[in-house]
Amino acid sequence: MLKIFFIMLFMMPMCFLKNMYWMVQILLFLITFIFMFMNSFNFYLMYISYFMGCDMISYGLILLSLWICSLMLLASESIFRFNYYYNFFLFFVLLLLLMLYCTFSSMNLFMFYLFFESSLIPTLFLIIGWGYQPERIQAGIYLLFYTLLASFPLLMGILFMYMNNNILFMYMFNMFNYNYMLMYICMISAFLVKMPMFLLHLWLPKAHVESPVAGSMILAGIMLKLGGYGLLRIFLMMMMIGVYMNYIWVGISLIGGLLISLICLRQSDLKSLIAYSSVAHMGIVLSGLMTLSYWGFCGSYMLMISHGLCSSGLFCLVNIIYERLGSRSLLISKGLLNFMPSMALWWFLLSSSNMAAPPSLNLLGEISLLNSLISWSWISMLMLIFISFFSAAYSLFLYSYSQHGKIYSGIYSYSMGYIREYLLLMLHWFPLNFLILKSEVCMLWL
Repeated sequence: MLKIFFIMLFMMPMCFLKNMYWMVQILLFLITFIFMFMNSFNFYLMYISYFMGCDMISYGLILLSLWICSLMLLASESIFRFNYYYNFFLFFVLLLLLMLYCTFSSMNLFMFYLFFESSLIPTLFLIIGWGYQPERIQAGIYLLFYTLLASFPLLMGILFMYMNNNILFMYMFNMFNYNYMLMYICMISAFLVKMPMFLLHLWLPKAHVESPVAGSMILAGIMLKLGGYGLLRIFLMMMMIGVYMNYIWVGISLIGGLLISLICLRQSDLKSLIAYSSVAHMGIVLSGLMTLSYWGFCGSYMLMISHGLCSSGLFCLVNIIYERLGSRSLLISKGLLNFMPSMALWWFLLSSSNMAAPPSLNLLGEISLLNSLISWSWISMLMLIFISFFSAAYSLFLYSYSQHGKIYSGIYSYSMGYIREYLLLMLHWFPLNFLILKSEVCMLWL
C-alpha cells in the first residue's frame, strides 16, 4: 500500500515542471493499473503496512478514486490549453487523490477521520480556484461548514472510544457494542451529511453547480462515497442500537428520494439536474445500508461504485456541451442530436445507466437494495415504486430534452467531439457496464 502512496507523493514536484500535464495523467493511469493487478481477491486484509491496509471495500473505492482522478485530468484539458494555472491544478488533484487514498486505506479510525477531513481542503481549492461563477465562494463555504460542523461530534465519539477501549483499529469493531444514543448520533452524523442525506443535502447541488468539471467529477465520484464507506465501517459496532433507531433515517431518505426526484423533473440547468439525481441515488444507498442486512451492505457498496462512474460520466457530457455552447441551460441546449450526432450515443448510454438499465452495475445495486428494503419492511415499497419510476423519468427527461427539439439558432451548424472526449466517456461507460460480469467481487465480500 505504501508503494502507491510514495509514487503519488513523488509525482507532486512533477506538477510544477513545464508541459508535464499529460505525463502526470499517464502516470496516474499507470498507478491505476498497478493497483488493479494488486488485488489477490481474498476477502480479508491485504497489503498491511504501518497504518495502511485494505480489504475488498477499500480496494474498490481506492480503485475508483484512482480511475476518476485520471479521468479528471482527461476532462479538464481546457485548463491546460488556456494555461489556466494548470500546475496548481495538477498539484491539487494529486493532493486530493493522496488524501482519498489514505482515507480509504487507513486502518486506524483517527487516521481515517484526519484524512476524511483533510480531503475537504483540496476540493475547496478546486471549487474556489477553477469554478465558473462568483457564487463559488458561497458554495465553498457551504461545503466546508456543513461537513466540518457535522464531523466534530465524530471526533468526540472517536476520542470517547479511545478513552474506553484504548484501541481504534477498524477491524476489531465487531468486538464492541455501543448502545448509547448520543454515541450513535455522534458517530453517524458526519457520514449522513457527507452522503448527503435529504435535509442535510443543501451543500451538494451548490458545490456541484459552481465547481469546474474536475470538481464535479470528484464530488460525485468519490466524496459522496466517503459517507457510505464510513457507515459501513461504523455500523459494525452499532448493530444493537442501529436496529432500534435506523428506521428514522430510512424514512427520511426514502421520502427525500421521492421529493428530490420531483425536484429533478423541474430543473433547467443540466448540472443541477445530475447533482440532484445524485442525492436521490445516495438516499437509496443510505436507506439500504441502514437496514443492516447483507443485501443492503453489498447493494449499497455496489451502487456507490456504479453511481461514481455514471454521475462522473454525465458531468463530463455536460462539460462537453458547456465548452461548445457556453451554457448549461436546457432551454438553449436543445436539439443536440443535430449539433453533435455521435455524442448522442454517449448521452443515451450514460442516461440509461443512470436509470439502472441492464447491463449496468446500477441495476444489480438497485435490485439488492430493493430486496433489502422490502424484506425490512414492505411499506417501503410504496416509496421505492415512485423513486424507481421517477428515476427513469428524469433520466429520460435529461436525454430527450437535451437531444431532441428545435436547435437554438445561435448555434452554428454542427460540432465534432474530440477523440479525447470519446475516450473519456468510453472509460466511464466500459467499467460501469462490464464490471457486472465480475460482480461477485462486489456482492460476496462479507
